[in-house]
Amino acid sequence: MSASVLVIGAGVSGLTTAVCLAESGMDVRVDTDRLPGETTSAAAGAMWDPYLAEPRHLVARWSRETLSVLTGLSTDADAGIRLVEGTQESRVPCELPVWGALVGARRCEPDELREGFVTGWHYSAPLVDMPRYLDYLVRRLARAGGSIRRHHYDTLEEATREAPVVVNCSGAGARSLAADDSVEAVRGQLVVVENPGIRTFFCDDTPGAEDLTYIYPHADVLVLGGTADRGNWELRPDEAAAQEIIRRCAAVEPSIAGARVIEQRVGLRPVRERVRLEQERRDSTSTGAGAGMATGAGSLLLHNYGHGGAGLTLSWGCAREIAERVRTAVGPTP
Repeated sequence: MSASVLVIGAGVSGLTTAVCLAESGMDVRVDTDRLPGETTSAAAGAMWDPYLAEPRHLVARWSRETLSVLTGLSTDADAGIRLVEGTQESRVPCELPVWGALVGARRCEPDELREGFVTGWHYSAPLVDMPRYLDYLVRRLARAGGSIRRHHYDTLEEATREAPVVVNCSGAGARSLAADDSVEAVRGQLVVVENPGIRTFFCDDTPGAEDLTYIYPHADVLVLGGTADRGNWELRPDEAAAQEIIRRCAAVEPSIAGARVIEQRVGLRPVRERVRLEQERRDSTSTGAGAGMATGAGSLLLHNYGHGGAGLTLSWGCAREIAERVRTAVGPTP
């Protein structure tokens, strides 16, 4: 099962990148040691929400492009995306986020704020049922002729021997795979409970808050979060953390307190000082996590990782840029 383009990783970044490449007419295979339902993306909340990340000007563009695509997909019942209204609120005064105009955000009236919060914004944005959405991307990739294979790589050199173009979307795994010590895992845990009738989302956006508190309503369930444990690679749920998540969310929406717990999810956010979206040439003597574009023989290697908690939010913008870089480098598809 050969391919002209190999994508490493089957999370939202890898699958979206593979879809963009395959729909451009390229022969694409995704190799992954975890199938989509086992990835960090499957454990995500998840909502379009531009986290602060670098480089800021590119993150703003990638976020904007992704918002447009996700909004369009919200009309497709198979995609698992809905436009949902809700609020982000803060316990201290702060300014409207720079992306607020993109989603029609307005400042909350005092009677719209939860107890203990002093400012907030009301808006509508794409809320994504990640397991359903990943399944949608898998089907879309298959329709475009792409494939997925469970396979583990110890080094990028192994991958570059498999295909002339390799795209590294390995998330937190890039710390070892790309020998990139700047990648750090930030463990996220959330709890899924029966929905007692909540229809709007809530997110505590207090600057510098130690804990994450969010409530994302899907049809029959609520996704409650969360945690952000830096440097913790443990994928087993922590029962004490789960109870604390429920307690914080119930303090905002009391009806949550008695909701039946359905499942707990854990994922590792791939945090890096800057999102790594760049390309290089690799030959048998190349090592390490080099930057920029080199010339000469060898495989074309592209990197698309380090999105932190904004993998969904940046997914289509980053994937389209990767696809355009590949088209520019290899020329038009026959």
